[in-house]
Amino acid sequence: MAGYFHSGFCSMVLELLRNMVKVDGDRGSIDSLRINKYVLSTVLSCCADNGLHCEGQQCHGYAEKSGLVFHQHVTNGLVSMYSMCGDVGGAMSVFNWVPGLDVFTYNSIMNGLLEHGFLREALDVFRRKLEDGVEWDSVSYVGVFGLCAHLKDLKLGSQVHSRMLKSGFGSDMFVSCAIIDMYGKCGVILNSRKTFGTLQTRNVVSWTALMAACLQNECFEEALKIFFEMELDGVGPNEYTLAVLLNSSASLPAFGYGSTLHSRTEKSGYKDYVIVENALINMYSRNGDIEAACKVFANMKCRDSVTWNSMISGYSHHGLGKEALTVFHSMLAAEEKPNYVTFVGVLSACGHLGLVEQGFYYLHHFMKKLGIEPGLEHYTCIVGLLGKAGRLDEADDFMRSIPVKWDIVAWRTLLNACHVHRNYGVGKRVAEVILQMNPNEAGTCILLSNMHAKSQRWDGVVKMRKLMRERNIKKEPGLSWTEIRNNTHVFVADENEHPESVQIQKKVRDLLAEIKTLGYVPDLVSALHDVQEEQKEDYLTFHSEKLAIAYAIMKTPPNAPIRVTKNLRMCDDCHNATKFISKVTKRFIVIRDANRFHTFQDGKCSCADYW
Repeated sequence: MAGYFHSGFCSMVLELLRNMVKVDGDRGSIDSLRINKYVLSTVLSCCADNGLHCEGQQCHGYAEKSGLVFHQHVTNGLVSMYSMCGDVGGAMSVFNWVPGLDVFTYNSIMNGLLEHGFLREALDVFRRKLEDGVEWDSVSYVGVFGLCAHLKDLKLGSQVHSRMLKSGFGSDMFVSCAIIDMYGKCGVILNSRKTFGTLQTRNVVSWTALMAACLQNECFEEALKIFFEMELDGVGPNEYTLAVLLNSSASLPAFGYGSTLHSRTEKSGYKDYVIVENALINMYSRNGDIEAACKVFANMKCRDSVTWNSMISGYSHHGLGKEALTVFHSMLAAEEKPNYVTFVGVLSACGHLGLVEQGFYYLHHFMKKLGIEPGLEHYTCIVGLLGKAGRLDEADDFMRSIPVKWDIVAWRTLLNACHVHRNYGVGKRVAEVILQMNPNEAGTCILLSNMHAKSQRWDGVVKMRKLMRERNIKKEPGLSWTEIRNNTHVFVADENEHPESVQIQKKVRDLLAEIKTLGYVPDLVSALHDVQEEQKEDYLTFHSEKLAIAYAIMKTPPNAPIRVTKNLRMCDDCHNATKFISKVTKRFIVIRDANRFHTFQDGKCSCADYW
């Protein structure tokens, strides 16, 4: 059995067990080859490694009847089997029933609880472990640091770190990597770097742990720099390294670097690892190439819940609600159980399509049927759904009736809807709520000022700007950037700092003149200034996204797609102009603003003019 188990022949292990317990038809007795604690623990290990929950339960029944359940090897095997099969209740039942637990049992139950997100129970096990005075090993420290990381409990993590240093486990590579991860998830990246600096030898695991800590703290460029240092140190990446790098590049205007990493995964042999393919989907989706993400998804041999969720969310972020729901139904057909994250993407997709009744069905019935408790993200999607449908009073009532602690993001979702639908009554009430939560929230002040300007209530504009001056609230400057041949070019509205600014501005004027022949009319309301019409048009001409688009057109081949990122919400005029530019230049233009992705093609945008 042990030979078959270690060689990965699970079916043969179970077959041998059946032969041992088979009933002799002639004698009606159990075969004389009795099962002992070593046999049963081997079989339980086999069930654990292969997720054979039913067979594991049968072994548990035999252990109860035979009395083998009292042996430590069998107890450990049962806890491990239930934990690895996701039956936390079964694992806790064995754990709570059997006295005299050893360190292996504690480690098994702790790892199982952490893996399935039962943090409160894991903390209870940790406390019991301390009370029992069980000696810790390196696996214990890895598990406890993992618990601290999940809880983001820096105080407990620091205390455990001190205990570890006194106990002499400081040289263990896996423990050190767990410490790096813990500090990273607790937001103390400096301590992650310090721990890494104490390592006498560094391997791909420790380097990757530090890169992951940078990723968790949004130090994306730092993660890429560490990778270059790793390669200079002669250490090659593994699948986890590549996943971290791809996810880091997803958050940077570094589409070219992400594509280079994709090529590297192909050459290195890691392209079929699910964790790498999931990261590729995320990278392409967040860099505006949803078609490339879809291609990766379609070619995957294996998919997990992260795969399905990434594709659903990717389509939703691009405003492709129909495609997102199609993937969701394919997920159900593949018998992959949806989770909390899945329905964030699904409800967002319903919002893009204006499917109010269907969205509420998913929220109140489908999620309940699956045992998924709705959270803030789901309720925020419903606010967005009602806002998109123009049911602003209903959205306002929904927010004031649901017993959840709403955050600024949720209220801003409703405020944006009020801005789009020009409902200044509800918008003013919502803005007041946001400013009570954060009196210095610059975005809300700007949006409320813009709403006054669009309704030509210039006294309201003056009042808001006076308030901003009094509170020293400064408007964030509008920035747009685009990547040309692996170099990122940043543009500011009306700037003259770029070495080719004269040519860029001329290109903008030429483009605007050309699209005016197709029917483009500057949206002077977007100028948001109480000045003459000619001045308003001047204010709109050199917005940062127009400069970035013009430069990309100048510097890329005629049929190449254009990708631009903007730090603020795209203004109505730039949005309208870009639709015309995509038509006249026959370009595929993707703009990622503070709210969402806009995919422009042949005079249309994927957002259907709602953002």
